[in-house]
Amino acid sequence: MSAEEAAKLKTSLTPLGAEKAGNADGSIPAWDGKSAPQVAKLNTGHSADPYAAEKPLFFIDANNSGQYVDKLSQGTIELMKKYPSFRVDVYPTHRTAAAPRYVYENTYTNATRASLGEDGEVKNAFGGVPFPIPKSGEEVIWNHILHPRISSSEFGLKNVVGSSNGRWTIATRAENNNQSPYYSRNGSAEKWSGDYLLARFVNTDPPFKAGEALVIRDNVSLVNSRQAWQYLVGQRRVRRAPTVAYDTPDFVASGANYFDEVIGFYGSPDRYSWKLLGKKEMYIPYNTNGFQATPMDDAMVPFHFNPDKVRWELHRVWVVEATVAAGKRHVLPKRTFYFDEDTWAVSMIDGYDAEGKLWRSSYVMPTVEPDYPIVIADTTFVYDLQAKTFSCVQCFNEEYFRVVDDKPNSFFTGASMGASGLR
Repeated sequence: MSAEEAAKLKTSLTPLGAEKAGNADGSIPAWDGKSAPQVAKLNTGHSADPYAAEKPLFFIDANNSGQYVDKLSQGTIELMKKYPSFRVDVYPTHRTAAAPRYVYENTYTNATRASLGEDGEVKNAFGGVPFPIPKSGEEVIWNHILHPRISSSEFGLKNVVGSSNGRWTIATRAENNNQSPYYSRNGSAEKWSGDYLLARFVNTDPPFKAGEALVIRDNVSLVNSRQAWQYLVGQRRVRRAPTVAYDTPDFVASGANYFDEVIGFYGSPDRYSWKLLGKKEMYIPYNTNGFQATPMDDAMVPFHFNPDKVRWELHRVWVVEATVAAGKRHVLPKRTFYFDEDTWAVSMIDGYDAEGKLWRSSYVMPTVEPDYPIVIADTTFVYDLQAKTFSCVQCFNEEYFRVVDDKPNSFFTGASMGASGLR
């Protein structure tokens, strides 16, 4: 990209590459660089809902969805048809996506130096969005994979599974350590190894799964994109876990979702060809701190999340169609991705089966942490529309969260996990 085009990041575009202006009718405001208002921390460490006093502007359900079909995903429309209790409550839009200044500066630098190699690997990027003015679907999915993250954090999480009879259960509870060397304040493009997301978590519930542990290291290399190790209590040993990726059923969530459906899209993009379709305005879950602050028993209703607790807003999203690449396989041969223009994180995904029928619909629940500032987009609902089941991956309800200093690189290895005194 030329320096002249990159200069738009300091004029008409936000520092991360979104349109700074609002939309024509003002329902999407201009980006002003501010995060959400400072709010009190909950006793869990998450920020409270900064817009708790606001009321919905209107709601959309199966009865009036036809008026809004151009701003709803196909999956959302299908959920309304299938479940009369499913509803979209639309609130005023707040463009709360902000990041530390060093992320903005790195994004500006990346704009003129980052590239995709012939093998599809990101090169010459660090510490910011790699392609803030994207030219292809491949660049957009990499923007999601490398979207701004907290350098290091610790948090509890629950994985919830909803069954076809309308009941839901907590499949597992875990304690997680996440680290993003790509966003380390002490790092640089010259020192960066290519590892962008490290995770180490241990199940604590239910009792028969307590002590099971997993370490995952993700790298931008498409040849060696993921290393994973698993500790199984029954075997009392650490072993390599090469199948923890792509469309392998996620055993942490009782197989109710695939591993690459975690946090919207998790892992290497190499099984798909990515076609950029453009940008449009859509209703997506946003600023969902209120949902995350809801006690678990009130967060779910039969078949889906509690619509009373989920905030939807109108935002511009990038639309990208993913089709399984030649010579590759995936149980979802086609998927439509919607990426929030302000954060680059996935907002929604529709997935289709081999016959072209809509099969799955995913929703990421972004929350804003204004004191960092950052938008965290990890909690993901995956609906299986054919089986009438759902999975909530990494639910933060009633769970702790804290930003911590970077851990040693060796913490995120199988050897370290095995030496940590697991039962």
